[in-house]
Amino acid sequence: MGNLFGTDGVRGIANKELTPELAYSLGKAGAKVLSRGKNRSKIVMGKDTRISGDMLEAALTAGICSMGVDVLKLGVIPTPGIAYLTRILGADAGVVISASHNPAQDNGIKFFAGTGYKLLDSIEEEIESVLEHNTFNQEVLIGGAVGRVIEIKDAIEQYASFLKGTACSLKGLKIVLDCANGASSIVGPKVLEELGAEVIPFFNQPDGININVCCGSTHPEAVAKKVMECGADLGLACDGDADRMIVVDEKGNIIDGDFIMSICALFLKELNKLPGNSIVVTVMSNMGLHKAMKNAGITLYETKVGDRYVMEKILETGAVLGGEQSGHIIFHEHNTTGDGLLSALQLLSVVQAKGVKLSELASCMMRFPQVLINTVVENKERVLRDPEVKKATLEVAEILGEEGRILVRPSGTEPLVRVMVEGPDEGKLKELAEKVVVQIKRVDENYHKII
Repeated sequence: MGNLFGTDGVRGIANKELTPELAYSLGKAGAKVLSRGKNRSKIVMGKDTRISGDMLEAALTAGICSMGVDVLKLGVIPTPGIAYLTRILGADAGVVISASHNPAQDNGIKFFAGTGYKLLDSIEEEIESVLEHNTFNQEVLIGGAVGRVIEIKDAIEQYASFLKGTACSLKGLKIVLDCANGASSIVGPKVLEELGAEVIPFFNQPDGININVCCGSTHPEAVAKKVMECGADLGLACDGDADRMIVVDEKGNIIDGDFIMSICALFLKELNKLPGNSIVVTVMSNMGLHKAMKNAGITLYETKVGDRYVMEKILETGAVLGGEQSGHIIFHEHNTTGDGLLSALQLLSVVQAKGVKLSELASCMMRFPQVLINTVVENKERVLRDPEVKKATLEVAEILGEEGRILVRPSGTEPLVRVMVEGPDEGKLKELAEKVVVQIKRVDENYHKII
């Protein structure tokens, strides 16, 4: 089989690539590996608002219960809420049915360990091996030995209570909240309102197919427009499963993950709550973040793209803050994975403590211009190995010199190669990026001709 798990679980078009049959088998294999033969093991399960979630939930549940493992059913809840409740409920594992910021036709399945952390690569490989060799079918359980489904009816309330416990009063703030028609549609407005904010929620009417459609963290222009219309203090935009958050200030300017980390890192350092005066970022973080943190005496540890790699480095270094430009931010003091609502609350706590507008706080960092072009390809690995693509990339790097950089990398969840060029001269960046993109397309077209 091989490479079933990507950087964020198993993804695919629901009912075509990610079928109920595959979900059933994943449930069996995951239950076998993660229960480790323990009697009456428990696995927490939650989902986002995609129409295919019900179908995959039923199949996964059947697979897990057939292995004698109970399913603690949470329903629709943000991914980080599942990670949190996996720990709090004393479960042996958690499983999420979501494709994050992807379109509604996609879906995904990812597991958490009982600790609330994403699985190690070695555990995912073990699940994949069990699935490939059908070793979960060696014993058939009957009667009282099969698992049961237990609905956790107060899951949203438990998660909301946890979130509120990490924040201060938000009284006096007028906040626009874009829920992406996803998993934050109920809990997001609830938490902000109960903390005293005036909340204007929108894109909070999920119908199964409108998740992430022209809204959410990948379309921050929507919340920016709403902030300006309403005269709000700021706006928040979740993605479909609410594990990431993009913010806009009162002027409609986008405050991405790099700005959020800058603001929060400086505040934590001021409070002597930033261990080692360090944070963890990825290779996609803006050069402006690097300069701002260097000027503040804060060390940056850099990782590959992916919040799982950020978490690995956090655990390795003892840092408490890390994340991605895309809005995946980990506040390790509070949770074991990226959490959009939690990140928003930590940022809002800084706004309240400082008593200034978000735009003023964001002035701590100057963003270098970036151009990012995503190119659909048939074979990401082949394209990135191609000598001509490497040559074009090197030529652009030499042109940029020390004042800029180019990053060419595969998407971990989609059939894309991403070309990012960064530097002080915005006018030249697109031209330089296109130079590499043209070569990528040429290589991919030649690959099609060969096959």
